[in-house]
Amino acid sequence: MSKLLAKTLKDAVREKRLVTGARQVMNTAGDSSLVVLSDPNNVALSHKTSESAEKAKVPVMRYGGTSVALGKLCGLQFRVSALAIMGVDDSMVQSIIKENE
Repeated sequence: MSKLLAKTLKDAVREKRLVTGARQVMNTAGDSSLVVLSDPNNVALSHKTSESAEKAKVPVMRYGGTSVALGKLCGLQFRVSALAIMGVDDSMVQSIIKENE
């Protein structure tokens, strides 16, 4: 698990710069800095979310755990299948992606 990702997610939750849920992420993909997807329960919805982020030229990162684990990583009490982080600079996004490879 990435400590940088965990810190960034908790900061985003606290500062209200985080959008959760696949459909909400698809609607706000253009304003996002990074889209994170958990292991998909619904492959078709996950694919659509990924496509909408790629069309908006937003980096997409696959989180290796379940939606429950991604929700816990954010400090939330519910499952998170997809999330978008707003207002993170490009160097931080690249660091997060590199750390999770």
